[in-house]
Amino acid sequence: MEPLPNSRTEPDGSAVIRVLCYNIRSMRDDTDALARVIAACAPDLVLLQEAPRFFRWRKKLARLAAASGLVILSGGAPAAGPALLCSLRATVERTEDVLLPLTPGLHRRGFATAVVRFGGARLGVVSCHLSLQKDERYAQAGLLLERVAAMGVEHVVAGGDLNERPGGPVFRRLGDGLRDCWTAAPWGGEYTSTAADPHQRIDAVLATEGVEVLGCGVPAGLPGVAEEDLRAATDHLPVLAALRVPAA
Repeated sequence: MEPLPNSRTEPDGSAVIRVLCYNIRSMRDDTDALARVIAACAPDLVLLQEAPRFFRWRKKLARLAAASGLVILSGGAPAAGPALLCSLRATVERTEDVLLPLTPGLHRRGFATAVVRFGGARLGVVSCHLSLQKDERYAQAGLLLERVAAMGVEHVVAGGDLNERPGGPVFRRLGDGLRDCWTAAPWGGEYTSTAADPHQRIDAVLATEGVEVLGCGVPAGLPGVAEEDLRAATDHLPVLAALRVPAA
């Protein structure tokens, strides 16, 4: 596997960052393996789905962040599951947890959002987990695009469990404003579900135009990321992207 660029700030004020997107199934699996996978990916930002959101959810999420060498940025229960972690390299401007309209009988969904800076680069961040129901999922994709447009920043990275394969209506709709980072610069593995039998890609990192994708994919084979940890940590595989964000 070709090495993925490391995080750094460029002389022109732009920043190379690592973004990890990961469905962690409410930390019901091997949390030590989960923390090892996250830490080995050396991310600046972690976009989580199915973060703990019930009893002692803050404490559980804080333990994961600390074990991974990160801090909590936003999300968890207030966002109905999506959450954001970040490294101390990030300067936080603001955060907001957004609940989406509730369809009776279906699971409540939301977005965890933030605006952060790395050196001279300013970046909006959104973690999402879209519906299992196709019509609601399509509507939520539209709400995600609206949220991205309303963040007031030129560059945004979004990611999550889209519950849909590439080529479906949601991927096509999100293409009107966001680029699929795997398609832009494939690196590592492609399939994210399931961890035990990877056969489909339903998780993705997406970025607005102007953000340069240096590589994106499942970090199986990355030094420090053990195959047994990937299988034990949760039922999804993570997506790791290296991005160059221009200076503001």
